[in-house]
Parts: sequence; C-alpha cells; structure tokens
Amino acid sequence: MGRVDGFIELEGVEKVFQVRRRAGLLRRERREVRAVDGIDFRVPRGEMVGYIGPNGAGKSTTIKMLTGILTPSAGRLRVAGIDPSRERTRLARRIGVVFGQRTTLWWDLPLRDSYGLVRRMYRIPDSRYRANLERCVELLDLGALLDVPVRQLSLGQRMRGDIAAALLHDPEVLYLDEPTIGLDVVSKAKVREFLRDVNAEQGTTVLLTTHDLTDIEQLCKRVMVIDHGRLVYDGGLDGLHAVGESERTLVVDLERELPPIDDVPGARPVKVEGPRQWLAFPATRSAAPIVAAVAERYPLVDLSVREPDIEEVIARMYADRSAL
Repeated sequence: MGRVDGFIELEGVEKVFQVRRRAGLLRRERREVRAVDGIDFRVPRGEMVGYIGPNGAGKSTTIKMLTGILTPSAGRLRVAGIDPSRERTRLARRIGVVFGQRTTLWWDLPLRDSYGLVRRMYRIPDSRYRANLERCVELLDLGALLDVPVRQLSLGQRMRGDIAAALLHDPEVLYLDEPTIGLDVVSKAKVREFLRDVNAEQGTTVLLTTHDLTDIEQLCKRVMVIDHGRLVYDGGLDGLHAVGESERTLVVDLERELPPIDDVPGARPVKVEGPRQWLAFPATRSAAPIVAAVAERYPLVDLSVREPDIEEVIARMYADRSAL
C-alpha cells in the first residue's frame, strides 16, 4: 500500500520535560520526564478518532502540541500542512478546541456576549455567524442560557456552551477533551448527535479524548490508545477487543436449576444463579455454534449475548503492560 496522507501528521514526535525535585535539605536534582515518546500517526481529513489513555499517559501533551501551545522536543508534526508551534496564529483560524475543565468563554459575560467576542476575534461574516449560532443553540439546547453569565452555568451547560464557541468559525479540525463531562444522559445523547452531524455534514476532522468510553463506541470507528507516552494501539474497536483478549457473555435461562454448563466447546461457565447461567467466550468468535450447542443439549427458555465492556478491555491492556 502507498503512503496515506493525513490532515494531521505526527512522525517520531517526542516531548521531554525537565523537572526539578528536592533531593535533600539544600539540594535539588533534575530529572527528565518523557511525556510523549516517539508517536507516529496520521488522521485523514474528515475522520473522527478516539484518543484514549489513563491520566498522565500523554493525551493532553499531544493535544497541546497539535494546537501549538507546546513545541515538540523531537520529531515532525503538521496540521493541514502547518507546523503548529511555528505558525500558531495562522493555525488557530482552522482549529477548534474544547479543553475539559477549562473554559474558553468569558467568565463574567453572558453566553451571548462571549459568542459576540468570538465572532470579532475570528472575523466571522455576519451571515455565517448567525447561521452557525442558530444551529448550535438549537441542537445543543442553549436558548435559555444565552443571557446567563458563564460563571452561573453548571459544568454540563458550560461544556455545551464551549462546544458551540469552538465551532462558530467553521474550524476544519476539532480537538475535544472530555466533551460530555458533567452531562446527564439526555444531554450526552444531544452532544453526540451534534458531533456526528458536524462531522458528517461539514467534514470536520475530530480528535476526541474522553474517559466516557461510550463516547468512543458511539462516535468513532477508529481508536488510538496511548500509555506512558507511547501509542500501544491504533485501529478499529473490533481489533481492540482482539488485542485485549476480551470476552462476550452468553446469558442462558434454563427451565430448571442445573449444574454449570461446562461441556460446550469454546465457552466456559463463569456464574450460576438458580436456572440462569453465564458463559464466557472470546469476543472474536461467533456466538452461533455456542448458542446451537446449548440449545441442543439443555432445556432452554431464553438466552442473550452481552458484548464486552470496552472499559474492561482498556483496563486489561494497561494491566498487561504494567506487568511487563
């Protein structure tokens, strides 16, 4: 296969911090912290990618380098052909950023006035600004909040307000850090639907970091996993289950209580409660032959298949790497 050009491109990117710490009463020693350790990836224009990892793994450092806030210690990094650290102002007009707990809105101003300042900063044409604001207000349910000072908004309300602010100037790429934090179930669904629409209709490239892995499952076909500054996985969710050796669960309801079902090839009993039993089998295998074998051998009332929990898959990957 030929080389795939990326809208976002990282080649051998590193970020090293020099940290001083006390090493006695009067002495301090300097040590090197490698926050990002030789990362390579490409994101084509219009793709929505999940970028996940534990706290301290290097996610935020990567995003800060992509926006030009931090300069890489080594390697090559380009966004839309631009070196972010050298042309940060030029790049700013082409990107939108939502940093989890940090707002880009003006704390004491009503939401409406904050958006007016964004319009002037980015010199957004009036017609485009009105159209974008109207769409964001409707889809993110911000109508009742426009005249409320930002400091009076809940975390979830402010997060929706920040997402709208990041999109008013039609950015080509959107960096999202925990975009559904503090949101209730209904609001999360609205934000996810909104992001899907923005990506599909406008072709906005999205890099999403989150601890709510349902965001990843519902929004991203591709996921990258970073741990200790290194990329440990880059591919589809199905492949992630394979790498993490995750298991699906067959929940079996029998006519009566029986000993554990331990004679079905490829499955193992994990739990028994009265006439209900749970069988585990590899997520990469088809459920059909296991279902057929259970139905043939046992007095079956009902059954269902539960997919693996992605959080458990990721946790297992980290645990396996820590043990190395």
